[in-house]
Amino acid sequence: MAKITKRIVDAAEPRAAEYFLWCDELPGFGLRVYPSGRKGYLVQYRSAGRSRRANIGLHGRLTPDEARKEAMSLLGQVARGGDPAEERATRRKTLTVQELCERYLQAADKGLILGKRGAAKKASTLASDRSRIGAHIVPLIGNRKVTDLTRADVTRFMRDVAAGKAARTIKTAKLRGKSIVEGGKGAATRTMGLLGGILSFAVSEGVIQANPVHGVKRPADSRKKARLTPETYAELGKALAKWDAEGGNSAAALAIRLLALTGCRRGEVQKLRWSEVDTAGHALRLEDSKEGASVRPVGQAVLDLLGAAAPQESDHIYILAGRDPQKPYGGLPGAWERLAKEAGLVGITLHTLRHSFASTAADLGYSEPTIAAMIGHSSGTITGRYVHHLDAVLIAAADRVAEEIRKQMAGKARASEPQA
Repeated sequence: MAKITKRIVDAAEPRAAEYFLWCDELPGFGLRVYPSGRKGYLVQYRSAGRSRRANIGLHGRLTPDEARKEAMSLLGQVARGGDPAEERATRRKTLTVQELCERYLQAADKGLILGKRGAAKKASTLASDRSRIGAHIVPLIGNRKVTDLTRADVTRFMRDVAAGKAARTIKTAKLRGKSIVEGGKGAATRTMGLLGGILSFAVSEGVIQANPVHGVKRPADSRKKARLTPETYAELGKALAKWDAEGGNSAAALAIRLLALTGCRRGEVQKLRWSEVDTAGHALRLEDSKEGASVRPVGQAVLDLLGAAAPQESDHIYILAGRDPQKPYGGLPGAWERLAKEAGLVGITLHTLRHSFASTAADLGYSEPTIAAMIGHSSGTITGRYVHHLDAVLIAAADRVAEEIRKQMAGKARASEPQA
């Protein structure tokens, strides 16, 4: 056949059995087409009288031109007396978990590790991955060879994380900064999820044949049960009113009220742009939430807040603008810590506001799918690309929940009786 090009590769249809297409321009460079439709580049050569094959990478991760350059490099090693397939096999046998994690993160940085809905992992997710790798995986099993890992090893690793064997305080790059590493069942469950993904990457790279994490039973990831009651909502409202009267942090006060009345995630509110507010549609059209682009119905209480906060200047991009109006406000965690202390809210976090919104909606008798759509859970996310007009019933639900929470924060109401 002719030179392997993108047109040739895209046109190669899967068959009942795998087959190969070979490049006439670069002898030894080929494409393997699997029955599943997956396509991979490789080189075939002779070494010590034996025919050998070395995989280069999957189509999609590599373009034909990139694969050809790698093939030329490998065939050059053969010409100098090398055996790339044997050298790779040796490297796979000696690859440590730490080295595998480094490869995984390099691939993720290039957008080659896919997360939800087949999209590349977000920067915030990768930051969490790096943190868990550095906090638990590398200290506990970083020096282990990947090919030696067994199910018993990863089970022991999970128990060690849960028991806090890697717990310690780490000095960070910030002045007097520190990071406290803790264990626990939640940390063990989430870290095992990441380790499973890393070892699946190892399987796809041909480092191991099977993922030893598969089949390991993980502890249930404990969810925080704390929620705000009508009484604690009232205490929160009093503390915010005091801030308003004393000229306190207006950006933080607006953020906390928005979190309470929308059920949005902290990052969604902190990075909320004026361009994402659809007043006529009673919605926030988020361009970059945890679940991707999505639409959230909001009540009139939220629109009133936003209307009162609208800036006179047109150069404000973010609703919660920092000192530089082109950048979002970043001091919310510290501000919440101070406010929660003033309000006497023990064990209540910013995420509790989201959980409390959902709980209030449940108190009012709304179904789980309705609540999921209101707070943007993956099971109920409304994708902004396709949905232009929200259901009036959904808007009414968001309006009722927001108004109930606003009244409770004003100390004027208790949760309504559930709907019939």
